[in-house]
Amino acid sequence: MTEYKPIKEGKVREIYDNGDSLIMVATDRISAFDVILKNKVEKKGTVLTQMSRFWFDLTKDIVKNHMISVDNSDMPEFFRQPQFTGNSMLCKKLEMIPVECIVRGYITGSGWKSYQQDGTVCGISLPEGLRECDKLPEPIYTPSTKAEIGDHDENISYEKSIEVLEKAFPGHGEEYATKIRDYTLALYKKCADYALSRGIIIADTKFEFGINEEGEVIIGDEMLTPDSSRFWPVEGYEPGHDQPSFDKQFVRNWLKANPDSDYDLPQDVIDKTIAKYKEAYKLLTGTDL
Repeated sequence: MTEYKPIKEGKVREIYDNGDSLIMVATDRISAFDVILKNKVEKKGTVLTQMSRFWFDLTKDIVKNHMISVDNSDMPEFFRQPQFTGNSMLCKKLEMIPVECIVRGYITGSGWKSYQQDGTVCGISLPEGLRECDKLPEPIYTPSTKAEIGDHDENISYEKSIEVLEKAFPGHGEEYATKIRDYTLALYKKCADYALSRGIIIADTKFEFGINEEGEVIIGDEMLTPDSSRFWPVEGYEPGHDQPSFDKQFVRNWLKANPDSDYDLPQDVIDKTIAKYKEAYKLLTGTDL
């Protein structure tokens, strides 16, 4: 059996070269505040991969995606081992666009802090009188640069994203910047409406896009997982304070409350985290993992 080594390792994902395709493995690592925690959250990688699969299928009418298969029998023998079952995705190769596409439908987190200071989020002026976790009149697009591990992403304006993409793809800066913005907003609106019908508010999320061999902009990486989104239960939603969540905000909150933890989670926090991830998956897809 041929052994494979990752060609790239992110905070959570490992990417393997498979000739004309890639295999993306979502590990059970968890990160917060751009730091990889010492703990692993068992089955978290499976939730991320299967949830991305669900959303890619649901949104292929809006934009193409990089998914080929999540069936390990479609992958080389090495990936038919137990540690790769359920958490691996065979993907098309893309030239990734160096902008994270963030969309916010509700005001929370860093956006709420910024709004309290000057009434804006990422330079976008918002109406007066919003409360923490209020729904915004319209979702807003707030792109950022993609930082290396350990560095922080930098929020940029839509205009700045055109400059960034013009450098990366000469002659296509404005075209690609417009497409990723429009796709981001369309994807968010469709998926947020769907999630709402299943009992989950998607407060915000981020997407990543790339260019395929045909020169088309398509979505890659992960999609609308608890790692890349804020999921709140509809039941009990009440603006004016922080909301309970189905995502790693639970971990972030524990770390903030325990600054001396050295990024080491107690077992009960790990158990609650995976339970929340699995609950979100069941609510959204209607099936157990």
